[in-house]
Amino acid sequence: VQLMESGGGFVRPGGSLRLSCLADQHIADIDIMAWYRQTPGKERELVATIQPLGTTKYSKSVENRFTISRDNPRRTIYLQMNDVKPEDTATYFCFQGGNHLYNPSWGQGTQVTVSA
Repeated sequence: VQLMESGGGFVRPGGSLRLSCLADQHIADIDIMAWYRQTPGKERELVATIQPLGTTKYSKSVENRFTISRDNPRRTIYLQMNDVKPEDTATYFCFQGGNHLYNPSWGQGTQVTVSA
């Protein structure tokens, strides 16, 4: 499954941004889909996960500010980022955890920069 992220860019602190991740295959039976982020010199960090029926989990650093969602018919997952902070600056990656048909895979990433 190939994943393509979009929606990154520059945003002021306190602002909002929505990231999208479009898959080239159906995602309805892919168990885990997720957003990760990474800054130079640091390990990739899990931001949020979502299961097929909508169960979500978030890292402490983004809980109550970010919302992950998935639209299975559109083969897309989203990350709504609200009240962003400079420490949210990173490259954001989409991930799908695979299933009996597909191996896990990553998108190429989209840059988010939060600065005044």
